Amino acid sequence: MDFPSGTNGDLADLVAAYPLAWLTNSGPDGFFATPLPLIAETGPDGAIVALIGHCSRRNAQVAALRADPRAQILFMGPQGYVSPALVSRPHWAPTWNFAVAAFEVTVAFGEDSETLPAVRLLTAHAEAPQSPPWQVEDAGERLPNLLSRIISFRATVHATDARFKLGQEEDVDVLREILAAYPDPVMAGWMRRLNADRLETDDAEAIIGETG
Repeated sequence: MDFPSGTNGDLADLVAAYPLAWLTNSGPDGFFATPLPLIAETGPDGAIVALIGHCSRRNAQVAALRADPRAQILFMGPQGYVSPALVSRPHWAPTWNFAVAAFEVTVAFGEDSETLPAVRLLTAHAEAPQSPPWQVEDAGERLPNLLSRIISFRATVHATDARFKLGQEEDVDVLREILAAYPDPVMAGWMRRLNADRLETDDAEAIIGETG
């Protein structure tokens, strides 16, 4: 079946909450896949238009992407098994819920002057919960050497395939039973968010506080 793609806000929040993604591509020299934390750049309508990141200059994928910048970026968000033990209805079968996103992109590597801003962007996102947050400059005299080893990139998004299978296909009574006993509060929060209209709640925006 076709699973809901969510809203622009759902997708942006998914990437923000689960920033580690696979950057993949293939070419004459083979298949490449690198796990990297990425930050979304959104347009006026909230849609993701680019993904910003950095990687090691020694990564063989850099040369492959310079030769052919076409790539795919894959995000795995919340996921988990849903047991029939949570449901009172006879013969209800188990399922697996998930939220995932795939992006078709072209990758452009930045100049040396763009490395520090890219690192600052990621650091600010990752350190946001801390008080006070760690700053890139806190690396002190090590910073220039660290920056020299990495290269920034901007992956322009050309197509998006997002799938939020989070209980939308369940009867609302079954969904309520699952939510009442589901052991993972993060997954339960996303399920509530994507079913807020059916659960007669208007707290979909607040729920993201539980899902980060």
